[in-house]
Amino acid sequence: MKMNYKLLFLSLLFFLVNSAIAKALFKRQETEDSEVESSAVEVDADDVNADDVVVDSGVESEDPVEKVKEYIKGANPYLPLWEHVPDGEPKVFEYQGKKRVYIYGSHDTNRDEYCGKDQVVWSAPVEDLTDWTYHGVCYVATDGSNLYAPDVVQKGDTFYLYAAEQNGAAVYVATSKNPAGPFTDPVKADVGFDPGLLVDDDGRIYAYWGFTHQSCAELEDDMVTIKNGTLKNNVLKHAITQWSPADGFEDPVDAFFEASSPRKVLGKYVYIYSKRYYTPQPQYGVYEDCNGFLSYKYSNEPLDNYVMGGDISFNAGELLENDDGTKTMTYRWGNNHGSIIEVEGQWYIFYHRQTGVNEYARQAMIEPVDVAMDKNGKLFIGKITYNEEGEPISSEPVEMTSQGAHVNGLDSRKIISAGYACHLFGGKKGGANGGEGGAYILPVYDQVDTISAPIVDITSKITAGYRYLQFGSESPSTVSVEVKALEDLVINVRVDDYQGDIIATMNLKKGDTKAKASLIKEVTGKRAIYFEFLSESDNVIAEFNLFTFDD
Repeated sequence: MKMNYKLLFLSLLFFLVNSAIAKALFKRQETEDSEVESSAVEVDADDVNADDVVVDSGVESEDPVEKVKEYIKGANPYLPLWEHVPDGEPKVFEYQGKKRVYIYGSHDTNRDEYCGKDQVVWSAPVEDLTDWTYHGVCYVATDGSNLYAPDVVQKGDTFYLYAAEQNGAAVYVATSKNPAGPFTDPVKADVGFDPGLLVDDDGRIYAYWGFTHQSCAELEDDMVTIKNGTLKNNVLKHAITQWSPADGFEDPVDAFFEASSPRKVLGKYVYIYSKRYYTPQPQYGVYEDCNGFLSYKYSNEPLDNYVMGGDISFNAGELLENDDGTKTMTYRWGNNHGSIIEVEGQWYIFYHRQTGVNEYARQAMIEPVDVAMDKNGKLFIGKITYNEEGEPISSEPVEMTSQGAHVNGLDSRKIISAGYACHLFGGKKGGANGGEGGAYILPVYDQVDTISAPIVDITSKITAGYRYLQFGSESPSTVSVEVKALEDLVINVRVDDYQGDIIATMNLKKGDTKAKASLIKEVTGKRAIYFEFLSESDNVIAEFNLFTFDD
């Protein structure tokens, strides 16, 4: 029998090659597993020091079991918690055959004053507004000055960035063939503060701008020059403030403050803007001058005859219902800027909230909204009430939530940062954030996607609320928290309302950092969850970092 050496050689070569590949893959898998384990948060009973923490709800100690858990992402704020992009103008652009939502806003990087020296772009696929991609810096001011709120529009195959340099005093138009930029070749424009642009269906370009004094005009095809005879002022009457002109165009009811953003909705020209109330509005819990609103007016023509619409968004957190029909804010309001956009048949409002102790660490927020028109052509935007015939009859601001585009609620089994709270109420001084100098969400800046923004300066009787979480059809059995106990304290976990049923209780001693408790009541479906902090101490008692639920 003659041996086939060629066949033998090929078989040996095949065996050696496959062995090498298998060894390499095994080594790579070991490395990846090690990396995952090192970055994961471990949640188990041994995380709780039994000598220091007494858990009233009956969790017994067990052998350590590592549980790799994901951090929630794309919640509210929808960008990573280290990012601070307020004044966001949302736009749907198609580029290289793909439709995405792009966000163009200011960039709060100065930390001690508004905005920053550059502007960045984020985008998400229209199919998933929880999956945001960072595209980097798109523009830096020509003179290195602060950049205030921008806007971007598309005409033809070119994207035009209206960049508000010198704290908004000088607007330059830069261009790009890519909606993510970079935008280059800036040219000075005739428009002013907080520019908002609309490219109409017929290709004509309209610009809107102003701070406590509103202006608008049609632009030439060069996108920078006001067309002769089209400039109009005070189409929207303005608020009465120390910065407002004494020109007789004040509006005591529906006053323009800033943040011009034009849209075309159901055939109407819609003017989104920041309203400033300077009369009490008990239906919102407002009893002082307040410009935490995004509101709208609408018209059948682009530059005139706008009529009152209503309020779409208010960034003061959950509004508590009082017995007398008034409401109470649960989160510190601040200036607001954003707009509406339709994505895959659903309308959304993009706006911002405040973190920290000032207005220099604002974050981008999103909520679904309803849009409808009655048989008389009246336009409703926000949370709409319909009559029995299905006709819209009124609207009010949509609620501020923790879920954002997670419309079915945040996955309760994932790790949820305390910084997603939309309710921060009560405490030593009472009121939103526990009063002036009370608790607040600490701004974070380290660009790590798993970073958490803690709630700090917590005093007794503060509640931190999250609207909403999704628990599914089966209730979890435990809840775990990461809390730095600065004093002895008790944490009650409540459901549905900040005074709702208690589903778990934890006792922490000063110095503890983690705790875990069994649920004493089942919770399923989409629910609001609140953490109530109690202590006999009058001092700051805790810092709250994150939480999660487990089966």
